[in-house]
Amino acid sequence: MLVSEDEFHRVADSTLYNLQEKFEEYGDSIQSDGFDIDFGNQVLTLKLGNLGTYVINKQTPNRQIWLSSPVSGPSRFDWDQTHKAWVYRRTKANLLSLLEDEVESLCGKPITLS
Repeated sequence: MLVSEDEFHRVADSTLYNLQEKFEEYGDSIQSDGFDIDFGNQVLTLKLGNLGTYVINKQTPNRQIWLSSPVSGPSRFDWDQTHKAWVYRRTKANLLSLLEDEVESLCGKPITLS
């Protein structure tokens, strides 16, 4: 069942803002060339220089967060009310766990997003 639009905006906005903050802290800690974060028009872009670019954005009609990853490709995450997490239905992947694993493997330093 889809969450209400108001609930979707509240949870999705909170997720995107938290990701932006955590990525900014992480970027300061790793001092990587080409590391850049941009957030605007409900789209969060994480650039890792020659390692690739992540794009994370809200899809309000579907009540989803969409991820484009240089590692795992495109994914669509639904809010799981029971687990309080964004989950990709096809693989059961958790958005924050997936990003932690991929960004750590690309940059060589652990990151905690949850």
